[in-house]
This record gives sequence, C-alpha cells and structure tokens, in this order.
Amino acid sequence: MNNATDATTEEATRQNLPQTCLPTWDLTELPEPKPLGMKNLAGFIGPGIVMCGIQLAGGEWLLGAEITAKYGGSLMWLAALSILGQMFYNIECGRYALYTGEPVFTGFMRARPGPGFWISIFVLLSLGAFIPALSTTAATVIAALYLDRPPGPEDRFLINSLGYVLLAAVSLPILIGGKIYNMMQWVMTTKVIVVLGFCVVVGVTMVSAKNWGRVFSGFLKVGNIPVVAAEDRNGNGKLDPGEDFDRDNRLDVVEEKFLPDVDTNGDGKFDGWSDRDGDGKGDKFNDVDGDGKWDGENIDNVFMALLRDGEFPVLMLTQIALLGAFAGYAGGGGLSNSTYSNYVRDKGWGMGSQVGAIPSAVGGREISLSHIGKVFAETPENMRRWKAWWKYIITDQFLIWGPGCVMGMALPALISIEFSPHSPLYNMPDAPDYAQAIMSADGFRHAPDLSDGMQRLMWVATLVIGLLVLLPSQMSIVENTCRRWTDILWSGSQRVRDRMSSDQVHRIYYTILALYVIWTFIGAYLFQTYGAPKGMVLVVANMNNIALGFTAFFILRNNLKYLPKALHPGWINQIGILFCGVFYLGLTILVFYQKQLPMLKELLGM
Repeated sequence: MNNATDATTEEATRQNLPQTCLPTWDLTELPEPKPLGMKNLAGFIGPGIVMCGIQLAGGEWLLGAEITAKYGGSLMWLAALSILGQMFYNIECGRYALYTGEPVFTGFMRARPGPGFWISIFVLLSLGAFIPALSTTAATVIAALYLDRPPGPEDRFLINSLGYVLLAAVSLPILIGGKIYNMMQWVMTTKVIVVLGFCVVVGVTMVSAKNWGRVFSGFLKVGNIPVVAAEDRNGNGKLDPGEDFDRDNRLDVVEEKFLPDVDTNGDGKFDGWSDRDGDGKGDKFNDVDGDGKWDGENIDNVFMALLRDGEFPVLMLTQIALLGAFAGYAGGGGLSNSTYSNYVRDKGWGMGSQVGAIPSAVGGREISLSHIGKVFAETPENMRRWKAWWKYIITDQFLIWGPGCVMGMALPALISIEFSPHSPLYNMPDAPDYAQAIMSADGFRHAPDLSDGMQRLMWVATLVIGLLVLLPSQMSIVENTCRRWTDILWSGSQRVRDRMSSDQVHRIYYTILALYVIWTFIGAYLFQTYGAPKGMVLVVANMNNIALGFTAFFILRNNLKYLPKALHPGWINQIGILFCGVFYLGLTILVFYQKQLPMLKELLGM
C-alpha cells in the first residue's frame, strides 16, 4: 500500500515540476542522512567551517581592526547585523541545494528570460572578484617580515613583485585533493583553528578586561555611528573619562575646514559629502592643537541623541564607504555567501550526493558532476529524511558559521584595540595604505609593557598569522570565482550540456582558473600602478554589497517558486533574508549617494 502511494506521489511530483529555462530536474529518492553527533563529526563538519575560514579575511583582519582601533567596539553592532542577515541568506542557499542538488546560481538561470541574460548580470555582479586586493596586502606583510620593519615608499618594487608571486602561489593547493572541496575544507579548517586559537591566547593573556568589554558590548550598541562633535560632551571644559575619542590625551574641538578637496556645490565650504577621497579631511583646516590631524570626529548613538537633544547629530558621512566596506566584509559578503550551496552539494548533503562534485586535477579521476540537479517526491519517508538533513543546515549555521564569524570579528579586534595605539602608524596623519595590514603587529613591536624578546616574537607571530588570514582568503576568491563560473557554464550552456560528459567538468574549471590567474596579474598591475591596497579593499567590499543584496531577493523568489510548498521558508526566514537584501542594498545606495554621485556630477559638469 505504501509503495503504491509513494508511486502515485512520485508521478504527481513529476507532472507538477515547474517548467523553467533549463532542463527539468530528474526525480530520485532523498538519501538517508547519518545522525548528528560525535560519531559523524567528519560527515557533519564541512560547509560552515569552510565558509567561516573563507570569510575570516580582509574585513576581519584589516577593516575590522582599523574600525576597532579607531572607534573602539562602538560599531561592532554593524557586524552583528551583517552576520545575522547573512546567516538567513546561507540557510536559504542550503535549502535550495538540499532539495535540488544544484547551487543557487543554476537556480537563477532557470528564471526568465533565460541563462544568457542572467550570465551577463552575473558578470557585473562578479566584478569585485577581479580585483586582487588580499594578495597585494599580503605582499606588504611578507615585505615587513623580510625587512623587519614596516615597508616604506622605497619598497614599492619589492611589494609589487611579491604580489605577483603570491597570485600564482595561492592557486596551487586547489590542484590536489580528489574533490576540490576536500582541499578547501582542510585549508580553511586549519586556518580557523590556528588564527582564532592565536587570538584567544593573546586575548586571554594580554588584553585587558576593559577592552574585552569594549569590543563585545559593541555588538549590542545599535545606533552608534561616527558624528561631527567635540570631545567635551558635558561642556565642563575638562577631559573626562570616556571623552578622549582619539586617545591623544587632549580635549579636542571641531576644527574648521576650508578649501575642500572638491567644492561640488560651489559654496566655498567643506561639505562632508563632497570629500573626494573619503578620508574626512579637507585640503586645509584650522589645526588648533597643532597635531597635524583634523579633529572633530566622534561617536554618538542616534537614538540617545534624539532623546537627549531632540534632534539627530551631524553624521560623519565621509566615512560611509569605510562603514559600508566593514559591513560588507563582516561574515562573508558578496557572492561568496552563495557558494554555501556549492559546498552543500560537494559535501554530499541532501540531493547533493546524487549529483556529484567538481574533481581536482590530481586524484579526482573517479569523480563526476551531473549537469542538472535532482529532486525528490514528498513521500513520508523522504520528508522524514528532509527534516534530518535540515538539522544539518541549521546546526551548521547556528553552531559553527554564525559563532565562528562573531569570533572572527571580535578576536582580531581585541588585539587591535589593545596594541594598535602603540604603533607609530596609529597616530600618523597620513598613514600609508598598508598600515592596516601591519598596525597590530607593529603595536606589539612598540608595546611598552613587553620585553624586547616578547616584542620581537609577537611582531613576527602576528605578521605570520596575518598571512594565514590573507593568503587562504585570496585562494578562496580564486576558487569561488572559478567554481561559480564552472557551475554557470556547466548547467547554463546548452552547448556544454550536449558536448561534455559528466566526468569532464574539470576541463572547464581549470581553463577558467588559468584565465583568471592571468587576469589577476593584469589587475594587480593596474591597481598597483594606479590604485592602492586599501582602495582595492574598499572597492571590492562595496561592490560585494550590491551582489549580496540583489541575490538575497532572488534566492527567496526561487525557493518560493521552485520548491514544494511543504519546503518553503517560514515567515521568520523570509523576513530574515528580506532584511539581508534591504540592509545591503541600503548601504549600497548610501555609498553611491555620498561618494560616487558627487564624482559623477563633477565629471559631467553638473
């Protein structure tokens, strides 16, 4: 009787599968998952920790450290909101992959007007991946190790040369491992354990309880933002505890600016939104205290200010690009989050075990990948298995990825807030772009409470840890880009589907890899010649916000349209991923309005 009922259900499912712009899914049984627990640790740990390792990257080690060194822990709430939104994004990516065995980008191409249109959109959304920001920054770290000092302008040739070497080197690990995913899991698990382990040991033994409180309390300080305000908040003429925003032991006032970088509106005054380079400085200002830095930036809570003063404070909108980048890199950002669905498939969760994976060049001969995914009928047995597989996704996100990303933001911030102020780079009015990559390490080198031997040890150790953060993350950018475009062509191109068998997917992957590495050399030359490492990081992060916000809405649309009603996301998940889309597209609009629009107006003579 059950067999007859299941057969009827399967036939109904087959007839009711939605017609899309790609071939219809095959129908098969959902595999039985092993129970969660220590006995199945190897089968469970995978996509979440791989994503955590990928996303413990430039944002956490560079922008997170810079933000924390400057603002204390006051802006960590932005990271908390970012991680929360991305968690719902990842969960919905996992939902699609569990049911279809396909990555979400294949799902995108199923929508009208068809694969050709969406492939052109993906090219635009992927532009941030073509800027090799992290390897260029890592080259600075290696140069610092070699020179035993922060590099200067005279070391530009050394840094640029190292950058090219690293671009080639980061691609080597993904040539081996059987499944490319296996090598990614090994590298990223090692990275997470070593980096966070180092940060925990340093945090417990060397960071004050006060700074622990400043960092972790910042996750709850929703509404704290940079504002234009003097440090004497209570008007008593004294530097009271908590008023020394820039930690220079002086009671700073708001110094008047004039002759701005770009007088876009022609009023002859400095307007925050017309500052071309986003550094918060005009060309000249009234340097009241003679420190060479413009004073006037502070932190306030918009909600408390409204209750206290009856009006919103003057926002420091010249920092909006930096804050947008901070939110963009917190957790993951951009199209890297969508790769969670690829890893769910390659790990063999849900219907992924029925589809296959991308094999590596060495050791992957027996591994193949279907062009199109497979789905299952809503039989009682399949629905029971679905609930068990769904626990994998929820546990992976709430117990591994989410906490890992929070610690990935907080623990490097602890080191930065404690030791960066000791570095001469910290108070340098025009600190070089590489400063954020080595400031914490340089802070150890000048920490007055450490012995000479300990200063030396921590300088070297922190630089090495920085390399372990940056290089695997650059490798993941290479791998993610090649993986994403391999899946797009493998499923979206009818010519590829017709001419290539399931064991030939590696040909596409490694062809894209070769072309991508060649491009990164060209891109590195362009940005090293005409740009700067920090500029690259900011550009990448803010471009990633567009991609993450846009695809969040698309993923929700596909899950509601292509999945059976019983598997649809609940209202909490729908609100969560909608929040993700609104949050990131909102940041994109703010950055565009404050940064790009004035530059466009000037270019067009408006």
